Amino acid sequence: MAHYEIEVKTLLGEKAFADALRERMCELDPSCTCISENKQLNHYFTGGDITALFEKTAHLLDDEAKAKFQTIVEKGTSFSIRTRQRDDEVLLVVKASVDAGTSANTVSRLEFEEPVSVSLAELDALALEAGFTYQAKWSREREEYAYKGANVCIDKNAGYGYLAEFEKIVDDESALPSVREEIESLMAELEVAELPQDRLERMFAFYNENWPEYYGTEKTFLIE
Repeated sequence: MAHYEIEVKTLLGEKAFADALRERMCELDPSCTCISENKQLNHYFTGGDITALFEKTAHLLDDEAKAKFQTIVEKGTSFSIRTRQRDDEVLLVVKASVDAGTSANTVSRLEFEEPVSVSLAELDALALEAGFTYQAKWSREREEYAYKGANVCIDKNAGYGYLAEFEKIVDDESALPSVREEIESLMAELEVAELPQDRLERMFAFYNENWPEYYGTEKTFLIE
């Protein structure tokens, strides 16, 4: 079964604001813990044929993963294709929107994320063979926290600076509205605001146009 991801972002910008969010989570939830820290390379693709990508990568997936991928191909729209290296692990990531946003930057979406036993370059090559082209390459450092039943990721992104993502994963599509409300409540008590979708799209577009200047660096920009 494919999973539904509800993810809401807030732009923190500077390290001091990321530190303040981390401290407040620990104050409000004594059981809040950091469950992972990693460095990531994320390669975004555009164009291409999602069915061809499924065919090119099926041999890398077990039966359960193939079934998940097939569900997204059948039910999803506006696909976002990514390859990811998380420390030494390589993953294929496919997201498809199930709300009014885009698959790259939306609140509710179908999500497929599975490890594969090839290098990042080899996985990229399969995406390129399926007709996709590079949209942009991203780099980030991520800390993931368990906070009151949600996952909260504090990211240091090339280009964006510090950003936090509040996320829950559910199997039932009908639960999306109530889970969205739960995330909004968590963010309100932490005194952080949702990054508006239109501003996020402007930031995303600017980075995509200029990514070679930022990928793998500490450089950031500000887009209102």
